[in-house]
Amino acid sequence: MIAFPTAPFIFRSAIRSIMRLCAVGTLCVAASSSAFAAKLVLGAKNFTEQYVLAEVTAQYLRSRGYDVEVRSGLGSTLMRSALENGQFDLVWDYTGTAALVYDKLKDKLSPEDMYQRVKALDEPRELVWLDASPLNDTYAIGLPSQFAQTSGIKTVSQLADYLKTQPDAKHIVFGMDAEFANRPDGLKPLLDTYGMQFSRSQMKQMDPGLVYTALHNNQLKIGLVYTTDGRVKGFGIVPLDDDRHFFPPYNATPVVRKEALEHNPKLAAQLNALSAALNNDVMQDMNKAVDLDGKSPRDVADAFLRTHQLP
Repeated sequence: MIAFPTAPFIFRSAIRSIMRLCAVGTLCVAASSSAFAAKLVLGAKNFTEQYVLAEVTAQYLRSRGYDVEVRSGLGSTLMRSALENGQFDLVWDYTGTAALVYDKLKDKLSPEDMYQRVKALDEPRELVWLDASPLNDTYAIGLPSQFAQTSGIKTVSQLADYLKTQPDAKHIVFGMDAEFANRPDGLKPLLDTYGMQFSRSQMKQMDPGLVYTALHNNQLKIGLVYTTDGRVKGFGIVPLDDDRHFFPPYNATPVVRKEALEHNPKLAAQLNALSAALNNDVMQDMNKAVDLDGKSPRDVADAFLRTHQLP
């Protein structure tokens, strides 16, 4: 009968073999890059764009060896609180949200000044704003394509002039979500900035999604929309140029806990490269693929990563 070595002997032999391999720098490198992959918790808000951004980020970082857990479906303040409390390592947030909601800033700031201000305010909290993306998910006044073409309106100032001079203007209805209608930096200061007036019957508070549908069906002539929403492109809605720069910038930016960056030296460069690859057109297409074409955020993210070379 053949005598087999005992289990402890086999174990000791395996350990000695591993140690010999580590001594020449082979197995140790593999172990450090896979068995001990960094664990990152990624938080996300509760709308399509955030689900897509979270999926793109998670897939990208996993392909680079990170262990990423996604926790999505949160409101802005809840997500922010979890980030500050260390429950999240990174999120995608918006410069305008940080300035107006978290930091309560009242100043009218350019996109670059706003980014620098929120970045500086978060430094003592050990939250690092990496490079802001060109993606600016701000508000816009949208018109149905037919109305935009026949009227020739391209800017909000031109819309204001139309409302003052055209006989049919008294019957035009402006649709918006309830939050914008009631927030102090929303409807009233917008109307004051552009000198527009609407009677109570001309202003309709609606679910945000219904605004797009009503514009598409020509049930509304004016609606409040978001610039990167996929339904803007899918429904042929024409966003007007905010020529007096009323709406604040909302540039999407990766915000990461300082500790996570210190533990992962390549993370900042990787997220900055991803941020640079995003813009309004790219995001509109991805949002449209989910909201109108019925694709999953996972599939949309996979398609994006296949067509973009990232470090």
